[in-house]
Amino acid sequence: MSKKATKAADNIYCIARYDATKTNDSFSSREKASELLHIERTRLSNIELGNIKPYPDEVLTMAKAYNCPELCNSYCACECPIGATSVKKVEIEDFDRLALKVLGSLKDIDQLRSSLIEISEDGVITKDEKVEFDTILDTLDKISTNAKALQLWAQKNIHCE
Repeated sequence: MSKKATKAADNIYCIARYDATKTNDSFSSREKASELLHIERTRLSNIELGNIKPYPDEVLTMAKAYNCPELCNSYCACECPIGATSVKKVEIEDFDRLALKVLGSLKDIDQLRSSLIEISEDGVITKDEKVEFDTILDTLDKISTNAKALQLWAQKNIHCE
């Protein structure tokens, strides 16, 4: 196995390539990886060193080849100027931890539903209802983030599409 590139050691694309060596030793070499990915070696090097941002199609290629769907989420949340305003970066954890987070975020769903019905009855969000409505939005954001993390875990570990 080749040496780890210390300058790129904390780069998500480099980490994903090294993790992919667990199932395909060809990714241990940046040169061989660039051939498999159809990305020029110097370009892949610059991506892994953080000198340049990858193109969206390159991220898709790496995500599929490395079995690392979180690369797409990270790109959209952190590097895409449009996605950065609307996509939240999620971290994939162990299944049991993710399942507990999803269940925890859903525990008050009946109360959330009741509050939303009550607020929306008159079609207007009053000043008094604004705090409760913001709480509803925060809870929905947590549910969404936890659900997305679980989806990414499933894509990575049981190959759901």
